[in-house]
Amino acid sequence: MSASRRCLCCVKYLMFVFNLIFWLGGCGLFGVGVWLSFTQSEFSSLPLSFPSLSAANLLLVAGGVTMVTGFLGCLGALKEQRCLLMTFFVILLLLVLTEVTLTLVLHIFHNELDTKAQDELKEGMKNYLTDEGLKKSWDNVQKMPCYQKARQWLLDNILSVLVFGVCIGIVQILALIFSLLMYCQILRAEKYLD
Repeated sequence: MSASRRCLCCVKYLMFVFNLIFWLGGCGLFGVGVWLSFTQSEFSSLPLSFPSLSAANLLLVAGGVTMVTGFLGCLGALKEQRCLLMTFFVILLLLVLTEVTLTLVLHIFHNELDTKAQDELKEGMKNYLTDEGLKKSWDNVQKMPCYQKARQWLLDNILSVLVFGVCIGIVQILALIFSLLMYCQILRAEKYLD
């Protein structure tokens, strides 16, 4: 077995194992999203500008995209298909760029977003007595940690959130490198066979 073939074989199995873990992580995210969608129904009447951007919906979408991406990576690695590897690379690159953009937007506009969320919740209190669904949602929120407590919990755990985000970023960048490396190895092997 030539050195390039051994390298390709090594990258192939590393890609498969990594993407299997990636796919399982996507299944976990999706499962948490499903669980949250059932438990969050108590808060569905709260007035938010972007109700579809709830934590449950974000986890469902992130989990679904992660599952599909991991599956493409696994299949592309096992079958040594350049098309699947390039699709995996493009989807993952778009995910990384989206994550970086969202992180920058949240960092730059965090005060404005915080103020807007508080204003919308306060505005919704005007209909507390007349809207039964809203009244029930507000009552459920007040039984749990209120907005300030939830915000403070996030701020208290920001280091853990940042470490988790950095780890995810490193894994995604390594996946991009491995998929591109495998793509190039397969291309080189096909040219060598021709």
